[in-house]
Order: sequence, then structure tokens, then C-alpha cells
Amino acid sequence: MEPFRLTISQAARLLAEGKLTSCELTGSILSRIDDVEPKVDAFLSIFRDRAMQEAELCDQALKSGGGGPLCGVPISVKDVLCTKGLRTTCGSKILENFIPPYDATVVQKLRDAGAVIVGKNNMDEFAMGSSTENSAYKPTKNPWDLSRIPGGSSGGSAAAVAADMGLGSVGSDTGGSIRQPASHCGVVGLKPSYGRVSRYGLVAYASSLDQVGPLTKTVEDAALLMNVLAGHDHKDSTSMPKPVPDYTEALGRDVKGLVLGLPGEYFNSEGLEPDVSRCVYKAVKTLEGLGAEVVSVSLPHTEYAVAAYYLIATAEASSNLARYDGVKYGFRDPDPSNLLEMYTNTRSKGFGPEVRRRIILGTYALSSGYYDAYYGKASAVRTLIMRDFARAFAACDAIVAPVCPTPAFLMGEKCSDPLTMYLSDIFTVPANLAGLPGISVPCGFSEGGLPIGLQIMADQFAEETILTVAQHLEKALNVYQQKPAL
Repeated sequence: MEPFRLTISQAARLLAEGKLTSCELTGSILSRIDDVEPKVDAFLSIFRDRAMQEAELCDQALKSGGGGPLCGVPISVKDVLCTKGLRTTCGSKILENFIPPYDATVVQKLRDAGAVIVGKNNMDEFAMGSSTENSAYKPTKNPWDLSRIPGGSSGGSAAAVAADMGLGSVGSDTGGSIRQPASHCGVVGLKPSYGRVSRYGLVAYASSLDQVGPLTKTVEDAALLMNVLAGHDHKDSTSMPKPVPDYTEALGRDVKGLVLGLPGEYFNSEGLEPDVSRCVYKAVKTLEGLGAEVVSVSLPHTEYAVAAYYLIATAEASSNLARYDGVKYGFRDPDPSNLLEMYTNTRSKGFGPEVRRRIILGTYALSSGYYDAYYGKASAVRTLIMRDFARAFAACDAIVAPVCPTPAFLMGEKCSDPLTMYLSDIFTVPANLAGLPGISVPCGFSEGGLPIGLQIMADQFAEETILTVAQHLEKALNVYQQKPAL
């Protein structure tokens, strides 16, 4: 097997046994990037020399019996995470030349664990999008069909993992941005509970919704990365001071006896394509055959989730993105005639059309006289959605559902219709609004050969439950071993 095909757990074992060096593995990944990146466009930055230098240091550490749990393992990170001394664009022209003076906490944790960071992945500008077509630099293509989108906003991360251009990646999920691209690209994507993983150094989009998590080839790899990423961080006031379990221990637990809830509102949703429904029901039947009990649950306010999400998220974006004014850092219009024109031109030229649209929507929702009618109402709906989940989890251990209504759609298919694009998130935004963990695990293919994922959600800080269920399904279906032809 070519080294770039390895999973994180396989690579870590071979590295520890001395049967593979990090230089060999990292060199294999960089060669793979040379071969397929021109087709996929999953990266905004590639750190060839630095990655090989890090690999050499890892090999020295491994020879002396040292090194962390990811020592010598090449991975990538979404370009929304600050990397000290390395360009961080957030997929936006306004941050085109931004070099952070510090590492995000999760990046520092990866470095402490010995990971070799080979590059930074493409994304929708400021994580605003479901297709990675909103990147200011280039769209990323789906490795399974280069005419289709990889999902978003962590589309570069998911495509890189699916195309074996890294053994794993770290992305962010505000309304489904890890789970949706993971589903479209046939990889595993885990959004942790709100507060489980530090967001210090994550460029903010919507602060009450943003979360950082792993995208990997297998469920076991997701557990391994969660062991590194999770934990309290005093630099992030929303980080929860709760003990972190060893997530790999959840992988050996039995699924027999677990109660899985099927929300009728998801399965009866208008727009759910037959291919998705077929694969998801097959996955549910498989879990039932493994001993899980399946019951019906109701999440009656699901139909309001997208509307509430796009009011809350845009309102928070309006506030968070006010800092990009051309004064402190980032792009500044070079030829204004006065101060007001400098502000106006900087933001008009620096932000892309989708970011400008969401800032305007959010500013309007927060404006005097409209706050209660829009932001206040959306916040009330959010509370109702949280109560729906609380009632559901009184009757089940986890909820299983589709990730997206459709498989990956064609590039450009929804660009002229933002509302249709926003509805791609209908099954993922409720978990963000409620602060719950969710995972997408591959469960089959459409008739056209496109990957489809199953979403598994659990109560807050019950990541172990979703990992248990996901790994049993992964083993039973064995879908993850299929690879795109590139």
C-alpha cells in the first residue's frame, strides 16, 4: 500500500514500530498533492520545506522513543485557523496577506502531539457557504466527480482527506460545515459539542455556533484526533472545564441495547432525494440488525431551523466582521479620497458577494426597531429547538438522520439561488443551534456513484455515543474503503 493511503491509526503504528519514517510518509503525501491537487484545488497554502523539516524532527524523536500520539503524521488544517508565521486568509481577499503572530489552540495541540502540518485547506470565505464556491481564490472540486461541489465550508479539508492528500484535517462547523462536506466526499466528519474544543485562534463567523472538529478517513481516526483537540482552554471563555475521556475507548463498546431515534420531520422532509433516503434507511436497518433499538422521535420545530439560523448567524457575523475596516490589519483600499470612502471601499472590495449579503442581512436584523422582530424571535425559536432535542433524548441515546437532502450537486447549480443553497443545511443547523455533537459517517452511494453520509447526533458532551454507533456502522457497511478514481 502506498503510504498516502494509510489511516492515522495505521500510520501511527508503523511509525512507532520503525517500519515507516515520517519523511517517507510526508514525502508520499506531498507527491500525492503534486499529482492530484491540480484537479481538486483543496489547498490555499502548501508548506513543502517546512513539512519535511518537521518530519525529520519527528523521525529523530521517534528514534529516541519520544514524540506525541500524532508524531510524524501529516495532516492539514482549514484556513480559518490561525497558524503562527503562516498566511491565514479565511478564503477572503481582505485577509490575503494576513500572517498571524500566534497559533490557534488546536493548531498548537496538533504541533504538541507531533503532527506534521502540510498545508491549509480552501474554504468558503469566512466559512459562509455550503459548496466552497464562495472562496475568493478558487472553487474546490469533489474528488468523486470533478464537476460537482465538495460541500462547504470545510470543502477543501474534506476533499483533501478523500483524495489522500493528508491523513486527516481539522475544520470548523457553524451550520454543518464539517458534516456536510464529509458526507459529500465520503469521509468522516465530527462536530463536537459547543465548548468541547477551544476556538481560540479560530477566525470568528458566528460565535454562538462555531465549533472546531476533525475530518478523517475512519471513525477511529476521528476519535484519535478528538483525544488531541478536546479539552478546556482558559483562552476561550466558552470552553467547558469538563474532564475529557479517551474517545478511543468508546470504539469497543457494544451498540446492542442503544436506543436510536428517527425524527419524522427529517425523513418526511420535502426535497429529500430517494438516493439519500435509501442509503440512510439501509444504515438504520443495519444498526437495528446489530442490536440497536429504533424508535420514532419528534423534532417539531425543525422547519424553522434554517430561518432562525440565518438570522442568528448573520447577526453575529455582522458584529464579528466589523473589525475588518482597513485600519488595524488586512486589506485597505489604496486610493480613497476621505476616511469614509476608505472604510466603504475597503469592505466593498475586500469582501465577496456572499459575505456582503450576510453582513447586510445581519445588520438589518440587529437594527433599531427590528431586533425583537427578527433576532429576538430567532433566539426564541432556538430555545424551542433545544427543548425538542431535550425531549427526544429522554427517549433515545442518539438520533440518526440524513446529513443533506441531496448528494453533491453540480458546480454553479445553486449559485444564483441563495435560498436553495441555504436549504442544503436543513438537517445540520439544528445541532449547531442546540450546541450538540454530530458526526457524518459514509453509509452508501447514489446511483451516480456519489457518497452519502449518515448523521448521528447525541446529547451534549456525548461524543462517545456517536463514535460507538458510527464505528459499528462503518465496520458493517465497509463503505469507507472505496476510493475516488483520480
